Order: sequence, then C-alpha cells, then structure tokens
Amino acid sequence: MAYSTELADRIRERLSVIPDLEIREKKMFSGLSFLVNDKMCINVSHDNLMCRYDPDLEEEVSERTGFLPMIMKGKQLKGYCYVEPAGFQKQADFEYWIKICLDYNPIAKASKKKES
Repeated sequence: MAYSTELADRIRERLSVIPDLEIREKKMFSGLSFLVNDKMCINVSHDNLMCRYDPDLEEEVSERTGFLPMIMKGKQLKGYCYVEPAGFQKQADFEYWIKICLDYNPIAKASKKKES
C-alpha cells in the first residue's frame, strides 16, 4: 500500500492537537484511514486526501481546487471525494478539508461492526 507518509504525518499532527478525539489509524482504501471516534473521517490515498463530509456540501466542495469525485461501481458517492495535492498544499485549504471532515464526524454513521 503506497501512500504519502508526509501527508499522513501532516494529518496526524493536525488531529493530535484537538482535545477529546479518539483517533485510530487503519490501512484501507489503498492507503491510511484516520478513524475519529470509531468513524472513518479522513484518509490518505496515494498522494491524495480522501474526505468524508456532509453530503449537503457537495456543490460547494465540488468547486474547490483539487476536487475529484469518488466513484464506486460506476456511481458517484455523495459526501466522499478525493482531493489532489493542489487542493491542500496551502495551509488554509488543508484546514478547510480537515474542518469539514471533523464537522461531519459526529453525525456520520459508523460502519457496521463485523461479528467475530
């Protein structure tokens, strides 16, 4: 699984300063996922961010530099996207993506736990 360790470190550092977050890292989606309070929040996929955000923001988000829709089984997944490096190189842009992911996390549905 090849993903940008520099980007992962940047996310890790940013999340670490926020109090009361339970952060767990898990390899998935050909990269590294940051689970916040047991819910997928933001990921590193190769050199891109993969973001999970409120689907109501889809129009706003799609107009941002670096936005790539997330397509699975031929359909666009609303509330998920990839962001190319040009879209998060500037600190203000990076903060935007982190913020919308963290803002959505409390209301996002957790994935179903697999029974052992």
